[in-house]
Amino acid sequence: HPSYCHRNSIQQLELPQRKAALIVPAFETLHYRLTFPKSKAELLSMLDMGSLYTFRYHVWPKGHAPTDYAKWRTATVPYRVSWQPDFEPYVVVRRDCPKYDQRFVGFGWNKVSHIMELDAQEYELLVLPNAFMIHMPHAPSFDISKFRLSAGYRGCLQTLREEFHQDLSRRYGAAALKYLTAERSL
Repeated sequence: HPSYCHRNSIQQLELPQRKAALIVPAFETLHYRLTFPKSKAELLSMLDMGSLYTFRYHVWPKGHAPTDYAKWRTATVPYRVSWQPDFEPYVVVRRDCPKYDQRFVGFGWNKVSHIMELDAQEYELLVLPNAFMIHMPHAPSFDISKFRLSAGYRGCLQTLREEFHQDLSRRYGAAALKYLTAERSL
């Protein structure tokens, strides 16, 4: 039974003894109706046929690129990936992990800042080899419309990002420098 296999492989990670964020690889479809794949093999076949794409492949590939989809295709065990700027995977974490930063409500930087915080706290970022999720198309949210249309909204978000970086520097010292350096080189 597939869910038993997933549970077994996750239990083997011994998560209570280690800090890990389990990454669930994300895909998307442009179709409003989709027969959800029953297995990884079925998902890969849909990907090859073009009825699925890796998440945000057309508009924001860097958000999920570190997941390393090429490696995931053949992976049979969880594998570790490294933080990169703008990485915003969907993760499964223990309840006692750092919470989302409440400055980032609405559109923009909620998942990005959360992954930075997990990385700063030395969480392992582990991609699950047999798990996946599929994002279905939907109308744009009110918040993304505000982000696109309002220079004021984008300016506020930039200010909050800078504050967040300062807070990371205060909390994690030199270890947080890589986030600021990465941000400046973009």
